[in-house]
Parts: sequence; structure tokens; C-alpha cells
Amino acid sequence: DVKTTARVTVLQSKQLGRRENKQINLEGRILFDLLLVLLREYKLRSYTLNAVSYHFLQQQKEDVQHSIITDLQNGNAQTRHRLAVYCLKDAYLPLRLLEKLMSLINYMEMARVTGVPMNYLLQRGQQIKVISQILRKCKEKNLLIPAMKINETGDDFIGATVIEPIRGYYDTPITTLDFSSLYPSIMQAHNLCYSTLITDGRMKQ
Repeated sequence: DVKTTARVTVLQSKQLGRRENKQINLEGRILFDLLLVLLREYKLRSYTLNAVSYHFLQQQKEDVQHSIITDLQNGNAQTRHRLAVYCLKDAYLPLRLLEKLMSLINYMEMARVTGVPMNYLLQRGQQIKVISQILRKCKEKNLLIPAMKINETGDDFIGATVIEPIRGYYDTPITTLDFSSLYPSIMQAHNLCYSTLITDGRMKQ
């Protein structure tokens, strides 16, 4: 038996910004957060259930303010019926969104193609999908990827240096020295990549 625990994780990327999530491990179950799917896949003005439902389904929640929920519960059968419809609509709309957007199907197939668990697709970034496919190919060729030890120093990672361009017309080639970028110009110029690496055995071929 595995004890269920909740832990706070921080996911930070240019696409999503900085988000703080609570992760719960449930053995044999998948926590599929539709809000995270919407934040990753769609750029909307608002991500409330009301706004998202209207955008995709042209439907909205029942108009019940939180301040009157207790009064509706303590009222008569008619007010409790209104409250029940409000609760059912709140549960129904996310299911309709999942069906309309085909989110579960898309993420199941992405997990199948990339070889990672479904929760990785929501809780982790793009790199884990790439590494998983590289590992799959390495296993086919009986290769090993060295395990890199990460030093938890707490220092923030310094990304690429972005310099404002000087606009204008140039009739001569422009030299770029973006060695700190994701795809440095030297890699592009000389086609440097793990997929273009030629080993001694392949050189004879």
C-alpha cells in the first residue's frame, strides 16, 4: 500500500508562466485536470468554468451566487431543486468540455506515442517527452544515456541573452553569436546534433 500525500510543485515556462500546483498521488488512478489542459492548449481571456463553457459550448452555469447557497439549502423543496440544478450543471459542463475538446483521447494518444505517463503530460514540460523517445531508441540500439547529477543550488537558471535588433537594410551577411540560445547558430551552421553524430563504425559505410 502506498500512502496518499499532497505536495506543492511549481511549474514555470514561457508558455504558462509560473504556476503553483498541488499534486496528489492516487495509486491506480489518473488525476486529469481540465484547467491545466486549457491553460496549455488554448489562449483565452478567462479560464473560469462559465467563460470556457460559453466559448466552446455556448452554455453557461446556473446563475446562483455563492452568498445565497446556504439560504437555498435551508429553504423549501423549490429552492433546493434550484441548488441541485446548479450543482449538477457544474459537474456536467466539465464532462461536456472533455467530450467536445477530446482532451482525454488526445492525451492518451500523446502518452502512447511519447512513452510517458499521462500525468507527466500535465505536470511536466516538453523535455520529458523528448528524453523518453531518445531512451526508447537507445534501448533498441543497446545504448545507455549517462545519468547527470543535478546540484540543487537554488540559483535561477540564466537563459539566453536577447539583444534588441537594429532595424534596417543590410547588404552584407550579419554575424550572430548566440551561444546561449536554445539552438545556437554554430549548431545550425555545422549541423551539430545527436542525430547527425557519425560513429567510427558508420564512417566506414
